[in-house]
Amino acid sequence: MPRAITILSDNFSDWETALLNSTARQYYGFYTSFATPGGMQVASSGGMLVTPQLALEDIALDGLDALIVCGGSIWQAPQAPDLTALLAAAHARGIVVAGICDGTRVLAQAGLLDQVRHTSNSAANLVQTGYAGAAHYQDVPYAVADGRVITAPGSAPVSFMREILHTLAFCDDNLLSYCSLHAAEHGQIW
Repeated sequence: MPRAITILSDNFSDWETALLNSTARQYYGFYTSFATPGGMQVASSGGMLVTPQLALEDIALDGLDALIVCGGSIWQAPQAPDLTALLAAAHARGIVVAGICDGTRVLAQAGLLDQVRHTSNSAANLVQTGYAGAAHYQDVPYAVADGRVITAPGSAPVSFMREILHTLAFCDDNLLSYCSLHAAEHGQIW
């Protein structure tokens, strides 16, 4: 059974990883779980309360297929947890590492965006982190996958879902139909 862990923080952006986790769990049989700092319950920007399965500090990488950082206001705050060692270790093991919205800042701070094509909410959003990958920034409104690193602006949860599942070799007609359904309002053809 494929495993994915999504990292959430207080005031996380609830729409950004909902499609991914739902599709992965419901249609592809993933074991999806959520981790927060200290394993504490967090509230989304929309007020949804989430009780996670584990603490960030207890994430085990053995058998993990994807580690996802959901965006949220914490990632621009001084009290943001430092995920550098965790993300670097996951990347070194070949685990898909993905960030959406300000979750991309965390990947940039960990050095994962220094040598790969990537995107975010804006180029300026990442420059603030002091990362060395600005030459690889893609100014696009959809997710970008380069190797096993996936990034997306906060407005692109559908393509974020698609790129993660595609990178994990879960790309079939059902996924394409699901993406088309959720992106139909944007006139996007998958």
